[in-house]
Amino acid sequence: MLRLENVTKRFGGLIAVNQVSLEISQGEFVGIVGPNGSGKTTLFNIISGVYFPEEGRVLFEDTDITRFPPYKRAPLGIGRTFQIPRPFSSATVRENVAVGAMFGTLRHKVGVDESMEIADEIIKQVGLEEHRDKQAGGLTPVEKKLTEIGRALAMKPKLILMDEAMSGMHPNDIDQMVALIKRIAKEQNIAMVAMVEHIMRAVVGMAEKVIVLYQGAKIVDAPTREALQDPKVVEVYLGRPKET
Repeated sequence: MLRLENVTKRFGGLIAVNQVSLEISQGEFVGIVGPNGSGKTTLFNIISGVYFPEEGRVLFEDTDITRFPPYKRAPLGIGRTFQIPRPFSSATVRENVAVGAMFGTLRHKVGVDESMEIADEIIKQVGLEEHRDKQAGGLTPVEKKLTEIGRALAMKPKLILMDEAMSGMHPNDIDQMVALIKRIAKEQNIAMVAMVEHIMRAVVGMAEKVIVLYQGAKIVDAPTREALQDPKVVEVYLGRPKET
């Protein structure tokens, strides 16, 4: 469903993403991991249209979207959350989630009233019913993350890019969030969920496959447990042992 072909992104003399190719099939749950500065968020920004690559192509359902801006990718079914939540602070939780319905795959198909009804359904699913009419700016960090996940789900996406959506959460909350996302993805037939996570608990709990980036390049693309046991992955996370 999603294919990147030799994608490269530079910032001046820095190569942030270096000749990355990958394929993700419909229905796959994928983890994208790597140390700080490995190019994970830049890769997400290329997939979602925040950045255009200098080299390579991005294809979504066989359509070349390499030069599509985000507002053209959202109606195709590409949803996104951010590492730092970005709600409309003066709007309510319900209104924030409804925005996703208005600008996702249902764009031009639903009005305000229908979007609010979709928001109510999603708010129940993510457990924010008691905060429905609160202004998003007054929420806790975890509640803001849930609102952002809800807004992405309201888009009725085929692909969700989740950028460290579970950072800062208690381990029990992470387990519940993983279970929630997996359940909703199956119920709503969301084709694929990708994550950028440092939290291995979330990666192992959700991802069927892991793509590991290091210094902008892909070094491993394999089933989760196989990838996390790869000597190259252990080395980039933990370092090489001193020679005896």
